[in-house]
Amino acid sequence: MVQAYILIQTEVGKASTVADFVSKLPGIMHAEDVTGPYDVIVRAQADSVDELGRLVVAEIQKVDGITRTLTCPIVHL
Repeated sequence: MVQAYILIQTEVGKASTVADFVSKLPGIMHAEDVTGPYDVIVRAQADSVDELGRLVVAEIQKVDGITRTLTCPIVHL
C-alpha cells in the first residue's frame, strides 16, 4: 500500500468545491481546505505507485477548478 499527500492549488473561490468533489473519489482518505500556498490537501492511498499516479493524473487533475498538484509520497524511515 502506498500513501501520499497531494497538495492542490485551485482557481480563486474553488477550494471548497474541489475538496468536496475530490473527497468522494476512490482512494481518497481525506480532503481538507487549507490556507497558504496550497488550497486543498488530500491524503490518498493506492496499491502501487503506478496506481497512485493514475489516480492523480486521470482523476484528480481532471477536476474542474484545479490548476496545479504536487504529490508527496509518505515514507517510513
